[in-house]
Amino acid sequence: MCLILVAWRVHPGYPLVVAANRDEFFARPTAPAAFWKDAPQVLAGRDLEAGGTWMGITRDGRFAALTNFRDPAQTRSDAPSRGKLVADFLLGNDAPRTYLDRIADYGRRCNGYNLLVGDGESLWWASNMGGEPRKLEPGVYGVSNHLLDTPWPKVGAGKTALAAAIDRLPDDQALFQLLQDDGVHPDEALPQTGVPLDWERLLSSAFVKSPGYGTRSSTVLCAGRDGWTGFDEQTWLPGAQRGERLRHRFGTAAG
Repeated sequence: MCLILVAWRVHPGYPLVVAANRDEFFARPTAPAAFWKDAPQVLAGRDLEAGGTWMGITRDGRFAALTNFRDPAQTRSDAPSRGKLVADFLLGNDAPRTYLDRIADYGRRCNGYNLLVGDGESLWWASNMGGEPRKLEPGVYGVSNHLLDTPWPKVGAGKTALAAAIDRLPDDQALFQLLQDDGVHPDEALPQTGVPLDWERLLSSAFVKSPGYGTRSSTVLCAGRDGWTGFDEQTWLPGAQRGERLRHRFGTAAG
């Protein structure tokens, strides 16, 4: 994922609302969101190259999502899979803080990441690029390819749009619309993360478009206080062409 926007215990009917875009090279093999055949309680996409995932939820309300931390100077080709951090939380039963403590050594060997994990009772953020794990209070949060709530233009714009969009629930159209914002932000507002300026421009959009790399999926997750969860995914093909639209509705113990 390259943009995750979260409203945690803000809406009275939906304790957890997530709007997220996953940006990746189109050549990287990926399975769309589905309940896993080898773990039927897990709903998530799957990275068919490394075997992990970037975002998912379980039938009992465990949620996890991850973004990469962009710093080419510190990226190692031999680092272990970051997607395993999401998959292992979804497959396990540790409380969020317990899990973050348990995987700290593994996490230090990974390339940079942000990780969100929750069990319906609490939601936590952690990163191997600075700071202690943090239990999130009710509020609206955003993370791209730096630390939580780093004020990159697309993070700030996304949080503002999310705060407005949740007022329209259960209509989730506004959530998908904010994820399709392909506006490029001005150069003076761009971060300097070690990639060329043309890439900083490209990656400044919430919705990334280029021939070989871009937004591969847009996902909206709404966990209701009534015990029902909606998990919708719009896949994207090269050229920003719409792919498959997947809609999942199921009962959970969350809320």
